[in-house]
Amino acid sequence: MNRGAEILQVRIAGLADGLRLDRALADAAPTLSRERLKALITGGKVADESGRAARDPSRKAVGGQLFNVTLPAPTPLDNEAQDIALNVVFEDDHLIVIDKPAGLVVHPAAGNLDGTLVNALLHHCAGQLSGIGGVARPGIVHRIDKDTSGLMIAAKSDVAHVGLAAQFAAHSIDRRYRAIVGGVPMPSSGKVDAPLARSPSNRKKIAIVQGGKHAITHYQMLRPLKGAALVECRLETGRTHQVRVHMASIGHALLGDPVYGGTKHAHRALLESLGFRRQALHAARLGFIHPVNSNALSFESVMPSDMQELYDTLYSLG
Repeated sequence: MNRGAEILQVRIAGLADGLRLDRALADAAPTLSRERLKALITGGKVADESGRAARDPSRKAVGGQLFNVTLPAPTPLDNEAQDIALNVVFEDDHLIVIDKPAGLVVHPAAGNLDGTLVNALLHHCAGQLSGIGGVARPGIVHRIDKDTSGLMIAAKSDVAHVGLAAQFAAHSIDRRYRAIVGGVPMPSSGKVDAPLARSPSNRKKIAIVQGGKHAITHYQMLRPLKGAALVECRLETGRTHQVRVHMASIGHALLGDPVYGGTKHAHRALLESLGFRRQALHAARLGFIHPVNSNALSFESVMPSDMQELYDTLYSLG
């Protein structure tokens, strides 16, 4: 065993019988992403009760089967702590809630190796962030897009990370977004139930794909605007680009969305005049149960000035 490694026992749920092994394990162990489990499986770190390694992530899972998942000790994080201003909404010894500005990348990646929320958290929390993700002290439980503003949470302790991940997996987190979309939705409220996955034709985009991840968005129009509308989107699930893809799929793409948009000429001219260069999306509400003391917590964030200006302008034109 690797020095400092941890062994996690995971039992496949009966309802997961016949699913891909990586997916079934991810469902049973919400603290581990499917991608990480895939890497652990191919690396020989997942074994059945007999000790035989399961090296094929696509093999069929058997309900009730028990696996031992070896989690290597978290590797040192190469990213440096950076003194980047954060709008902290709530913080205690176990978690921190941030109101993220548009333009701030959550996690370092190619093209954004520093200046991210993780760099800021490493400085703000002085290294006291959860290491469950496989890298020491990242603390990231969920993400929102670089150019989406609003509320998100990070774990400072492993117990908080486990508890929050379980709530995200159970879809019990109350997440509501404000979006300005093209056109006026009719009916004014509804549900989009459409599975999401990487687009087969463009791997940089998410698309509605049969066999993709289960995804549900509930939307409610809050106010009609000039050729547009302000809507609230409540996520029953939380998939990459979910609001953007789901609203575009019903003919109401987010204004300013550079990937899923199709913004009309009149709106393009307005966005240009206002200098608005992102999707009009804001994570406005975040509610959850504190994973340690079981208190119900709920936070709200007003739209930032750029999105408020866009709303006010469209409202005045209407």
